[in-house]
This record gives sequence, C-alpha cells and structure tokens, in this order.
Amino acid sequence: MRTGYVQVYTGDGKGKTTAAFGLALRAAGAGLRVFIAQFVKGMPCSELAAFERLADVITLRQYGTGCFMSGQPEPADREAARRGLSEVKPLVRAGSYDIVILDEINIATRYGLIDVQDVLDLIECRAPGVELVLTGRYADERILERADLVTEMLERRHYYRQGVQARTGIEK
Repeated sequence: MRTGYVQVYTGDGKGKTTAAFGLALRAAGAGLRVFIAQFVKGMPCSELAAFERLADVITLRQYGTGCFMSGQPEPADREAARRGLSEVKPLVRAGSYDIVILDEINIATRYGLIDVQDVLDLIECRAPGVELVLTGRYADERILERADLVTEMLERRHYYRQGVQARTGIEK
C-alpha cells in the first residue's frame, strides 16, 4: 500500500495552487484519483475548464461564494466552507481518492470559516495511503507541525505591484 503524506504549500509568494494542481496533473498521469476542494473560491477560472477534460480522474468542487479576500467573510462564505469540509471528510476517511487537495484551506482557517482543529481532525481521520495537500497563505503553526512536507513560497517581486491584473491562463 502506498504511504500518504500531508503536504502544505503556504507563504506570500505566487504558486501555491499552481504547485498543488501540478501534483494533481502528475497524479492523474499515473492513474491516481484526485479530489480538489477549493475553499473561498467560487468564481470561474481556467483550471475548472482544464480539469473538466480530466473528469474521469480529477474532481474539482468549489466551496466559496466568490472571493472575499480583500474584505471580511459573510455568513454565506462560512456556510460554503463548512459544507465543503463536511463533504470532503467522508471522502478522506474512506480513501475514495488517492490525493485530496484542500486549496486555500489555510485562508479559510485564518478568516474563521473553518476551525483549525477541524483540519487537524481531518488529517488524523484520513485513510491510510491518502495524500492530503493543504494550500494557502497563513498556514497555522499547528498544521505546519503536523505536516510531512512544508513548502513556503516567498514573494521577492510580483508584477501585480506594478498594476498588472490577473491574466487568464496565467493567474486565473
């Protein structure tokens, strides 16, 4: 049986979701089944279209109402995130997928949409062999301590600071 680890991609630099999605693509190529739960996000993006083409091996669900990251979450944001966690938990516990990616879960815990303890419980209840990938800025120290792999993306320069907006196919 394959050993499943806990991976965390965090930090203020670009590339956390991209790294996780690259892993999903690699896993799909190897015949592994992947479930991606996007927390906070609920808007159309290019990766949705791409993963639709791989729907036989990659499932992507969004558990957000849009993108509140520039403001405070609404009750609907909390409800969407909690619904997502409740849908993901049985999949992780049963081992229904080889890899489960919780995209922006660290943002969801930072803003109180989901309790950190619920994420730690999810890590502990996963079936043997399930690889769990957690992304997003502001990873809680308790999650970092529990993870087997932690990658911190560091922003040194970003063209966003010069007014470049998110570009289709590159950032969205």
